[in-house]
Amino acid sequence: MGKRNILITGGAGFIGNHVVRLFVNKYPEYRIVNLDKLTYAGNLENLKDVEDAPNYDFVRADIVDLDDMRRIFRVYDIDGVIHLAAESHVDRSIADPFVFARTNVLGTLSLLQAAKEHWESRPEGYGGKLFYHISTDEVYGALSFASGRTESPYGDELFVETTKYDPHSPYSASKASSDHFVRSYHDTYGMPTLITNCSNNYGPYQFPEKLIPLFINNIRHGKPLPVYGRGENVRDWLFVEDHARAIDLIFHKGNPSETYNIGGFNEWKNIDLVKVVIRTVDRLLGNPEGHSDSLITYVTDRKGHDLRYAIDSSKLKRELGWEPSLQFEEGIEKTVRWYLDNQEWMDKITSGEYEKYYETMYGNR
Repeated sequence: MGKRNILITGGAGFIGNHVVRLFVNKYPEYRIVNLDKLTYAGNLENLKDVEDAPNYDFVRADIVDLDDMRRIFRVYDIDGVIHLAAESHVDRSIADPFVFARTNVLGTLSLLQAAKEHWESRPEGYGGKLFYHISTDEVYGALSFASGRTESPYGDELFVETTKYDPHSPYSASKASSDHFVRSYHDTYGMPTLITNCSNNYGPYQFPEKLIPLFINNIRHGKPLPVYGRGENVRDWLFVEDHARAIDLIFHKGNPSETYNIGGFNEWKNIDLVKVVIRTVDRLLGNPEGHSDSLITYVTDRKGHDLRYAIDSSKLKRELGWEPSLQFEEGIEKTVRWYLDNQEWMDKITSGEYEKYYETMYGNR
């Protein structure tokens, strides 16, 4: 593919570390610059296996700082961006929406402007450049439960790339806004851009505020498993390594200005998913079947909790040949084994010990 200087934002986060690792190992001719603010969800221990690679650099910075973004584009002569940095936890967005507007909207705008200025200053202009923005299926709102679709027991309707935006939470509203800014830079300035909207990711290295790693850890310690409402909400689940493969493929083969949906074709009611996690963890811990069922605790539903999301990835399969490699039960097995085999990693996060490393290296977060 030739030498390229790729900026991956949010590379110390959950999805980001998988993308960074894939690109560093697969493309030794590339220079991979991992930019991360190292908020509570960023963890450089996720990338210990590549931190000494000759084609890898880490930069701690805040994407909202336009002057710093300009400097990074200039110093590293960035020609491609994979933008993953974002505040992503819906509950946190309900508690403090301003943080989400700042990072997800203004941060994306700062990156776009820095890219525009740097690329327009180059003799080749936008030739060979790409701004790839990773978004979420939550921007589309909620789907119905009408029956009849043989591929899904939950309804006929799926999110497609042309589905009208209808965000319902501060998080999804901030991501919808950032999507619109990305498209505006393509339409107004001619910047080559791509957007992907993905379903719920799961897998190794996920911060344990999210459902699956939280429940694995709680089962391990015999703590309650809080389920919103009656657990009837439906989500599509995508194994994070499959998502990283899709990002790689789209970055290299996707058509600029296009949007691609990335989903796992794995719709599950939350309560059914929780029961799969319980069975898997109990089995791997040697507990009798049903041992941890009593830990399920129904709690007051989240405000504005969308009932169903489901992604149609057929465009991505049809045009670029991607499809998920794992069904949910396979991915859950692999995921649970990873967390149980890496209990020290989990314990450092839940105790806050991992933050001491950053205080020593970089000062307070």
